[in-house]
This record gives sequence, structure tokens and C-alpha cells, in this order.
Amino acid sequence: MEEQKIKQDIRIGANIRRIRKNRGIKPMALVRLLQLEGVEITRESLVKIERGAQHIKASQLRGIRDALHTTYDELLAEAEKR
Repeated sequence: MEEQKIKQDIRIGANIRRIRKNRGIKPMALVRLLQLEGVEITRESLVKIERGAQHIKASQLRGIRDALHTTYDELLAEAEKR
């Protein structure tokens, strides 16, 4: 069974990047944390996800949520209107 991918219509990648940077976590450090938890991801994939150029898998989103100690609400928040 292929894992479902989530379409990024609410800027999930930008939220991941913002939260990761706010926590002071480098991309490679996040990738290592995820890989230790059994989440298949490369640094290149993380960068593409953060840029919105690649869909994120549900397992990756769950792993990122846990690794960044955040919530789905925070990851799925719509961009603030300025």
C-alpha cells in the first residue's frame, strides 16, 4: 500500500522551515532525528518540502511534528495575512 501524500496548498513547507529555524535546528539535524525514528527522508527532500516543490508524506509530517515538538495545527496553519 502506497503512503498517501499531502498536497501543500497551505504552505506546510514554509511552516516547517519557520518552526525549525525558530527552534535553532539545522536541516541536516532534523533529517538525522527523523531517520533515527525510521522516517525515510533526505536533506534534499526536506529542502524541497520546505520550498513547496515536493509533496510531504503523512509519515514525514508526523515525524517532523514529533521532532520539532509542535502540533499539526501549527504545521498546517495558513500563512498570516499582512
